[in-house]
Amino acid sequence: MFPTWAMKMDSNEELLIGLVSISDRATQGVYADQGIPALRDWFAGALRNSWRMETRLIADDRASIEATLIELVDHVGCHLVLTTGGTGPAARDVTPEATLAIADKVMPGFGEEMRRISLHFVPTAILSRQVGVIRGKALILNLPGQPKSIRETLEGVRAADGTVLVNGIFAAVPYCIDLLGGPYVETADEVIRAFRPKSALRAKPST
Repeated sequence: MFPTWAMKMDSNEELLIGLVSISDRATQGVYADQGIPALRDWFAGALRNSWRMETRLIADDRASIEATLIELVDHVGCHLVLTTGGTGPAARDVTPEATLAIADKVMPGFGEEMRRISLHFVPTAILSRQVGVIRGKALILNLPGQPKSIRETLEGVRAADGTVLVNGIFAAVPYCIDLLGGPYVETADEVIRAFRPKSALRAKPST
């Protein structure tokens, strides 16, 4: 049986996003997970087209992370998978290792840009080890664990008047999904403006 990503994708299909929160303590019920709710709320305001999500809350365990990413891409058929947590230097932080282990291609620009954005807000962002990869026809990105940092990474840096100083990483995500054969993703410009070359733009339907 072929994995889902090996099949030809319809560019008009609904966007399917996998959200994976990785935390020992949240999994054990020590505190409530904040990563998945933050991402769900962000996408609700940022996307203009139809989408749905698959969520997973798992412990900081490399084998579990690898298995979850493979499941979401190969069997569930997610076009985009975002993880939160487990990207620091601590012994239990193994999200980047697990992500790289199941990757077909590494997309180093995403990790570089995430750190560059976060360094505008906290000097400890240099300790982050987030990576971006491709598996099959899906984009997988490691995000920070805190809701504020998640939003900053996705949206970028703005001046006091709202002017964009540094684009968030999500500006490049829709076109990447295009290139992988996934749905055409449209965003709310006031949250994040997606970039595409002119040749890849679609005319907006008339009202």
